[in-house]
Amino acid sequence: MNIKRVNRISEEVRKVVSELIFNGLKDPRIGSMTTITRVDVTRDLRFAKIYVSVLGEEDVKLDTIVGLNSAKGFIRKEIGNRIELRYAPEPIFFLDESIENAIHMSKLIEEVNKDIHTNKDEDNE
Repeated sequence: MNIKRVNRISEEVRKVVSELIFNGLKDPRIGSMTTITRVDVTRDLRFAKIYVSVLGEEDVKLDTIVGLNSAKGFIRKEIGNRIELRYAPEPIFFLDESIENAIHMSKLIEEVNKDIHTNKDEDNE
């Protein structure tokens, strides 16, 4: 299948699942700070790897993944209803911690910069 079409479908699936998380799913296990960072649909359109970022403690992240996995059937049905495809791809959820890693790296860089400025000030005195 054409890679451009697969990418377009991946983006549409991302939009549908994001909208469902904010408006359609009533599961209290799904954290309020949940975002869909990326969706990779396989070339045969049978599976959708959905990468989910959850800000919060580890138990909130795990509860969110459990909640999303329990809603797989509903999510797949909604994907099928909203996107015209022969087969609705089966969602597979993965925890994506890239945003938290980026925040951590940013904090480390800020600390190093503060140390550098502090050492420069001490050297100038």
